[in-house]
Amino acid sequence: MTTTTSQSLAIKVPEITLLFWTAKLGTTAFGESFSDYVFFNDYIGRHAAILMGLTLLVGCLIVQLSTKKYTPVVYWLTVTSVSIFGTMSADFLNQDLGMPLWGSTVLLLALQAGVFTTWYISEKTLDTHSINTRPREVFYWLTVIFTFALGTAAGDFVAGPLGLGTLASTFVFLAVILLPAAGYKWLRLNEVLAFWLAYTVTRPLGASFADWLGVPSPYGDGLQLGTGPMSLVTGGALAAVLALVVVRHRADTARVNACRTDPQAASPA
Repeated sequence: MTTTTSQSLAIKVPEITLLFWTAKLGTTAFGESFSDYVFFNDYIGRHAAILMGLTLLVGCLIVQLSTKKYTPVVYWLTVTSVSIFGTMSADFLNQDLGMPLWGSTVLLLALQAGVFTTWYISEKTLDTHSINTRPREVFYWLTVIFTFALGTAAGDFVAGPLGLGTLASTFVFLAVILLPAAGYKWLRLNEVLAFWLAYTVTRPLGASFADWLGVPSPYGDGLQLGTGPMSLVTGGALAAVLALVVVRHRADTARVNACRTDPQAASPA
C-alpha cells in the first residue's frame, strides 16, 4: 500500500486474469440485453429508464468508493451498473438526441481520450495496479463508464451504418481484441496500453453477440430470441461467473492469511 499521500487506499480492483475477462464479457452481454429490454420498453419509457439506470449507477459507485478493500460483489455489481447505464446513454444520444452513430462514437472516443489524457497528466500512470488514491479511483471509474458507452456506440455503428450486421461484427471485434494480446506477447506492446485497448473492445464484442442473440424483429438480424429472455439467460450466466469469482477470492484471501500466520505453509512440500 502506497503511503506517499494522505489519500492512500488499498487496491480495490481485481487482478487481470482469465476469470476477470470472462466476468467482464458477462457484464457486457447482460448489460446490453437488459438495457435494451428496459430502455425500449414502452411501459417504462426511455427517460424513466435512463434515470433508473443513472440511479443504480450512482448508488453502486457510492458503495464501491466507500469500501476499504476489493470486494468482488460490490465491484462487479458496479461494473454491471456501468454496463447498463453505458448502453442506455449511448442509445439516448442516438435515439432521443438524434445524434448519428458515427457522431456519438467520435464524441465518446474524444471523451474517453480526454479522461485518459487528464488521468496521465495528473497521475503519470494509467496502470490499474496503481489505483491506490481517490483521484486515481475516480479516473478509473470515469474510464470504465466511457469505455462502455463508446463500445455500445461503436458496436452499433459497425453493425448498422457500416452494414456488417451483429454476427459479422462479433467476429470483427473478436479479431480486434486479439491484437492487443498479440502485440503485448510478441511485439512488446506496453502492458497498460494493451489492457485498456482490450478492455474497451470487450464492450462491442459482448454487446454485438448479445444483440445477435436477442434483438427482436424487425430490428434484429440474428436469432431474435428477445431481450427479455436473453436478459435472464445472460444474467444467470453472469451470476454463475461472479459466484466463481467470489469463491476464488475467498480461497485466495484464506491462503494469504494462512501464509501470514504460518509462512512455512506457502513452502513446497
